Amino acid sequence: MTGAGSGIGAGAARRFLKEGAFVVLNGRREEKLHETIAGFDAARSLIDPGDVSDEEYVKRLVEDTIMNFGKLDVLVNNAAIATFGPFEQVTTEQWRKIMATDLDAVYFATREALPHLLKTKGCIVNLSSASGLGGDWGLSAYNAAKGAVTNFTRALALEYGSRGVRINAVAPSLTSTEATADIEKSEAVMAAFKERLPLGRAATPDEIAGVIAFLASEDAVFINGAVLPVDGGVGASNGQPNFLSLLGQG
Repeated sequence: MTGAGSGIGAGAARRFLKEGAFVVLNGRREEKLHETIAGFDAARSLIDPGDVSDEEYVKRLVEDTIMNFGKLDVLVNNAAIATFGPFEQVTTEQWRKIMATDLDAVYFATREALPHLLKTKGCIVNLSSASGLGGDWGLSAYNAAKGAVTNFTRALALEYGSRGVRINAVAPSLTSTEATADIEKSEAVMAAFKERLPLGRAATPDEIAGVIAFLASEDAVFINGAVLPVDGGVGASNGQPNFLSLLGQG
């Protein structure tokens, strides 16, 4: 589980632990990983801090998993970062950092995990985003990275489905995490989000974690190559305004 120190990654790690899984937790901040597993049997988890944009570290992460637990059944590629602002202000350094964390890390972990997943007939769940299914104002680099994760998921599902490895993704919209704390402080921004979110609120990490756990479970045995929106209904709109609201009828 990459990016397991907070937000969706932490929620997913706890969900897997609750369901009796052995979980390897990755993140850059070791203390946050310990917070994630607080209250759980420490023998069922392995804390392995590191930077998943580092190819050599990812190799060691998978090796550590096999050394400690003997096999690998599920890979959850969750770690991601974003930079907000107009495209002309995105620096080369920012672009490369986002691609390294949001895309390269998915490639590294998938490549290293697949030989083991082929043995166990396991699965991969990638974290895409509503931002990987369409564009946003001010998130061009993040859109590019998550759009790549979306199609990477689909392409590998074609290659590996017949070999027994299912590969899917979830695509959340606004989810309440450390990363969105500043956004959620803005009444204007949240009002705009609620205008677009039919459920009228942000998701919680646990709500996204439940879908990740489902895709990793036997209940999803015939789901492969899916990029499942967990977006409160954002994707249900064709983009036109809420006529009922504008006409005072809703």
